[in-house]
Amino acid sequence: MFQAAAKTLSVATTTAATLTRATSFSLRHYCKKTPAKLRVSQAVSGAELGANVRVQGWVRSVRPQKANLFLHVNDGSSLQSLQVIASSELNDPLLTLGSAVEVTGTLRKSPHQKQPVELEADQIHVVGDCNPVDFPFKIKERHSLEYIRQFPHLRCRTNAFSSLLRIRSEATTAVHSYFKENGFVQIHTPVITSNDCEGAGELFQVETSGLDNEEGEKFFSVPAFLTVSGQLHLEVMSGAFSRVYTFGPTFRAENSQSRRHLAEFYMVEAEVSFTQSLEDLTKVMEDMFRSATEHVLAHCAEDVDLFHKHVTPGHRDTVEAMLKKRFPVITYSEAIDILNQSSQKFTFPTDWGCDLQTEHEKYLVKHCGNVPVFVTDYPYDLKPFYARDNQDHPKRTAAAVDLLVPGVGELCGGSLREERLDLLRARLEEVGLEDTYSWYLDLRRFGSVPHGGFGLGFERYLQCILGVDNIKDVIAFPRSSHSCLL
Repeated sequence: MFQAAAKTLSVATTTAATLTRATSFSLRHYCKKTPAKLRVSQAVSGAELGANVRVQGWVRSVRPQKANLFLHVNDGSSLQSLQVIASSELNDPLLTLGSAVEVTGTLRKSPHQKQPVELEADQIHVVGDCNPVDFPFKIKERHSLEYIRQFPHLRCRTNAFSSLLRIRSEATTAVHSYFKENGFVQIHTPVITSNDCEGAGELFQVETSGLDNEEGEKFFSVPAFLTVSGQLHLEVMSGAFSRVYTFGPTFRAENSQSRRHLAEFYMVEAEVSFTQSLEDLTKVMEDMFRSATEHVLAHCAEDVDLFHKHVTPGHRDTVEAMLKKRFPVITYSEAIDILNQSSQKFTFPTDWGCDLQTEHEKYLVKHCGNVPVFVTDYPYDLKPFYARDNQDHPKRTAAAVDLLVPGVGELCGGSLREERLDLLRARLEEVGLEDTYSWYLDLRRFGSVPHGGFGLGFERYLQCILGVDNIKDVIAFPRSSHSCLL
């Protein structure tokens, strides 16, 4: 009996000791601090210096040595990559340019001036391998924008294009911030519409695919198209909100593969109510341009410098000059006089009544000091039906304005809208659109006010501030005639 009791006591003691050790291990495991996950931008700024951290990204360079291994890892959060130092024992044949990795180690201050910090790796895990032979980008080669354009699914892995996408993102934020700070209400205008705002007929028609509709039956009951502008929908909203804007994709079925045109691009459009002055519109255009550009230069300094130093050397001076000077204003008639007095031979005519071509626009910009310039009061017949008639016979002009900028030409186009019902109805009858736009006439019947607005081509804006020559190099997935990759 005594032996049985002793045996029971021994088992209980052993069990208790085992539970104590298990509990102690569990607590140690639970309390063990897991590595802090950092973005590369956080790591290179010195966040969590001296701490055990975890970084995930893609290898930009690999340099194995006898005792050590050096990597540069980037996750797209900054132009600067994080240098990783590891023992050569952690080298892996799968650690190549383009491979995806997860690195754990201690973040240290670097003894070298070229990088402020470095990561001393304890573990390197290859998440996704990359065959360096087949990968189209090489470590020691600087690839041109033309070359990387061939690989729309991979070019975001390059320094130049990742910088462009960060700049584009920041510029988008800057545009929204400007409008929010200045009392504009954002309107999500439709992508599918029955309107042809520009009246040029360069439309993508929307039709169903794979549906057994009756012959001739339309999904929307009327012809529907991808939008060329959100302006007319903004005009609807300007009857209830004094300041509205939209920022979204627009489409033009223009059969062109030039470096200036895209079939899909982004437009910033605004409409201002209770205004009878083009100066109200030009002020918004100029202020938005300055605000967005200053924001981008402040928040994407390294990325912008990459373009200004390696893609378009010297363009920084042009950008700074644009920000220092007020934008001059000339009339269309003055512009025609300047062109006709020039010694330069133009391909297109410069007679009064002719539309300004890119060669004319670029010349006018240079003539005015290579800064953005507003051109106002275009011939009435050159502008769409909604442009306000200046009634300035014999040279009949419209209250319209374009903003021309260095290297690009036209960046913004806008006008006061015709708010006078009788004149608008006569104009619509003249072009045979009175029935189609009966709803537009209603806007003038019910509480109409003088108003105006403009549109800015977002890709052209990026070209302007970065100096990029081809518009296909400032959008993630360019669409153009005979080209719709991905």
